[in-house]
Amino acid sequence: MLILLSNDDGIHSEGLISLKEIFEKHHDVFVVAPEKERTCVSHAVTIHKPLRIKHLSHNIYCTNGTPADCICLALNKILPKKPDVIISGINKGPNMGQDVHYSGTVAAAKEGAFMGIASMAVSISGRENFYFKDAAMVVFRLLELFKDDLKKMLKDVFLNINIPNLPFDEIKGFLVTRLGKRLYNDIITERIDPRGNKYYWIGGNGDTYEKIDGSDFIAVEKGFVSVTPLSLDLTNNYYIDKLKKILRRSL
Repeated sequence: MLILLSNDDGIHSEGLISLKEIFEKHHDVFVVAPEKERTCVSHAVTIHKPLRIKHLSHNIYCTNGTPADCICLALNKILPKKPDVIISGINKGPNMGQDVHYSGTVAAAKEGAFMGIASMAVSISGRENFYFKDAAMVVFRLLELFKDDLKKMLKDVFLNINIPNLPFDEIKGFLVTRLGKRLYNDIITERIDPRGNKYYWIGGNGDTYEKIDGSDFIAVEKGFVSVTPLSLDLTNNYYIDKLKKILRRSL
């Protein structure tokens, strides 16, 4: 199997390296990732400056672009053929609930799904002392479970995987989940630069969440790997008929 790895933490991320090390023992692996961290760039693509590709070593490349750029360049300029699977991660920190809209890790997987390739975004739910090698083992096990069903299942869908920051033997299993709801406490810090001008940092504490049964947050809290299928179609079908009734009157 040909596997493409990418991320938003950059080419030197331990999570990315851990995936490469475990998968290259059994599959053909290419790595195409940003040359530096591009966290929270969402699905941005670069159209106002040139993109460059650096060949670092055998099957390992980095670019000055975003995670979505990496997938586009990999599929159109780097890989010898279409990959069987795209894995984006392992992200340093969780991507649950509304995080998926900001995450470059999730965007790389989404870009792969746009191209019709079975794709998944993988994150580890921790803030320090990461069990990246254990998380990589989880991803390897997940792919083994899917085997030939992956391509059939993931049509217009990609997977968002969140792994508890635990040793492999302490993880309880997989749970299929829905996106939860994170409670953001956004803080904008105002400071003064040496020239007397104001500047701002956007931050805040986003580690709290609503206790929603069946959500990704609850699964990870209980020691399970959260597997959330995400659709490329953002249409809210529930409101289609309601809107038709409201808008049926002509202008």
